[in-house]
Amino acid sequence: MADIVTVGLRGAGTFFTFCLDTARAVVRRPFQVRELIQQSWFISSVSILPAALVSIPFGAVIALQLGSLVRQLGAQSFTGAASVLAVVREAGPIVTALIIAGAGGSAICADLGARRIREELDAMQVLGIDPVQRLVVPRVLASMLVAVLLNGLVSVVGVGGGYVFNVVMQGGTPGAYLASFQALGQLPDLIAGEVKALVFGAIAALVASYQGLTAKGGPKGVGDAVNRSVVLSFMLLFAVNFVITAVYFQVVPQKGS
Repeated sequence: MADIVTVGLRGAGTFFTFCLDTARAVVRRPFQVRELIQQSWFISSVSILPAALVSIPFGAVIALQLGSLVRQLGAQSFTGAASVLAVVREAGPIVTALIIAGAGGSAICADLGARRIREELDAMQVLGIDPVQRLVVPRVLASMLVAVLLNGLVSVVGVGGGYVFNVVMQGGTPGAYLASFQALGQLPDLIAGEVKALVFGAIAALVASYQGLTAKGGPKGVGDAVNRSVVLSFMLLFAVNFVITAVYFQVVPQKGS
C-alpha cells in the first residue's frame, strides 16, 4: 500500500513539474505558429461533429428533466432559465471537455507516444531541440483554443435543442422560455463556461502529452498510455469542474437571489 502511495505521489509530482516546464516554454522563442495552426485544425476536425451530435440530446434531456421538475414545483415560467443555465454553465463545458479529451487527447497521446518509442524525441534532444517547446506547447494551446470555440458551438446547439424539445414536446411558449432566461441569466454565466472550457482544454492536452512523452514498452505501451490519459483526464476534469463551480458561486452573486 505504501509503495502504491509513493508511486502515485511521485507521478503527481512529475506531472506537476511537466506542467511548469510547459508553462515556461510558452513564452520561449521561437514560437511554433505553423504547428499550432495544424494542431488546431486537426483537433477541431475530430471534435466538431461529435460535440454537435452529443450536445443535441444533452440539451434535450436537460430540457425534458427540468421541464418535468419545474412543473411539479409549479414554476413552469422558469423552465427556460433552468435549461439554458444548465447547458451554459455545466453541460457545455463538460461535453466539450469529454470530446476534447476523448478524441483530441487520445490522438495527441498516441502521436507523442509513437514518437517516443521510435526514439524521435531522443533524437530531437540530441539536436538541441526541446520536445516540450516544439511539440507540447502548440498542442496545449491548440486544445485550449479549440475548447473555447467548441464550447460556444455546444452551448448554442444545446440551448437550441432544449428550446425545441421544451416548446414542441412539453407545450411551452417561446416567449416564456426566453423571458425567464433574461430574468435569471447573466454575462458571468457565459464567461464562467468559457473559462471552464479553457481550463479543461489545457488539462486534457497536458495529461495526454505527459502520458505520450512517458510511454514505454512498445506499441502496447502506447495503447496503455492512451487509455490512462483518457481516464485521468476525465477524473481531473470532473474534480476541477467542482472546484471552479464552487468558487464561481462564492464569488459571483446570482441574479434574482
